Amino acid sequence: MNSAVIVDAVRTPFGKRDGSFRDTHPQDLAAKPLEALRERNGFEPETIEDVIYGCVTPVDEQGLNIARLAPMVAGWGDIVPGVQLNRMCGSGQQAANFAAANVMAGQHDVLVAGGVEHMTRVPMGSDGADGADGKGSLTDTYFEHFDEVTHQGEGAERIAEEYGFARSELDEIAADSQRRWKEAWDDGRYDDQIVPVETELDGEEVVVEQDEHPRPGTDTETLSELPLSFREEGEGFHHPGNSSGIVDGSCALLITSEEAAAEHGWEPMARIRQTEVVGVDPITMLKGPIPATENVLEKADMTVGDVDLFEVNEAFASVVAAWLEETGASWEDVNVNGGAIAHGHPLGATGAMLLTKLVHELERTGQDTALSAMCIGFGQGVATVLERV
Repeated sequence: MNSAVIVDAVRTPFGKRDGSFRDTHPQDLAAKPLEALRERNGFEPETIEDVIYGCVTPVDEQGLNIARLAPMVAGWGDIVPGVQLNRMCGSGQQAANFAAANVMAGQHDVLVAGGVEHMTRVPMGSDGADGADGKGSLTDTYFEHFDEVTHQGEGAERIAEEYGFARSELDEIAADSQRRWKEAWDDGRYDDQIVPVETELDGEEVVVEQDEHPRPGTDTETLSELPLSFREEGEGFHHPGNSSGIVDGSCALLITSEEAAAEHGWEPMARIRQTEVVGVDPITMLKGPIPATENVLEKADMTVGDVDLFEVNEAFASVVAAWLEETGASWEDVNVNGGAIAHGHPLGATGAMLLTKLVHELERTGQDTALSAMCIGFGQGVATVLERV
């Protein structure tokens, strides 16, 4: 079996909802990492055998197979094919996992994988409309085989109840995420992975160079005063400060065989050692990272103690807290440069971005192994194990 390696990984800054990217078309946003990968690695478009992009809401401006359109917008001509996939919040990571599987199987040698989500211009849930009135399709008829239908926020609340977490515990995770994110920015740890985006905003040319901080409150005292998002006061745990931010962004990774990397003179950053995807209870729905982590480590013949760095998507603080309790991993090794509570969660791009953070952090620190795990709506989980080359 061939080895699949990550040669490079880049992302755009994340723009808060109705922020710097509000006038940027999703296709243009999706093209930016592709342009950067070509500039940084010096390949001709015909070198790329396929582009695999995650997009959770592939309708309207994100429709018509944005993975095919983005390379053309990036100036790659019509020679590069593309396919869009939707594994909801895990889409970007699944794109990378599918690319790795293709390389491992010997079907392709040079692929680009990633994702995009413009949550301002194409709101979350737009693809679930029944018709022109915008009525959601999450009806009893659609889910008649379930005893109950919940949304992700309620799923996160039930996880907090199941594990007996206090709101203050979840707010501590959120405050840590904010602190780590700021320290990483100030230390320049995001510099090599974020590419500036030249765009228009209100009719003027602007250059967006860093994440727009979308979160309210960076300390536990401030967080404790925020109103709850999903339940009545005193009955819940999650609010805007300990939940992921709604943002716009895109991300892409250059994934190749080791032989192709050598042929093109590219220095791989990391090897994709193992991948996994699981299904879990669609009511609590966000516990997928736990069995996904357990399974991928078993497949890789590893334990939690063998992993140096983790990224566990901070969709909600209780998701990370439950994962920590079940796996026994140390919080000090998880989301070390801040997570989605701080920088936001552009659905289709986030999984690719987590892998991007990990490969750059492995290279920066010289550590050897990393694992990314994500929760997914309606009860799934995805995981990937990386090792530094």
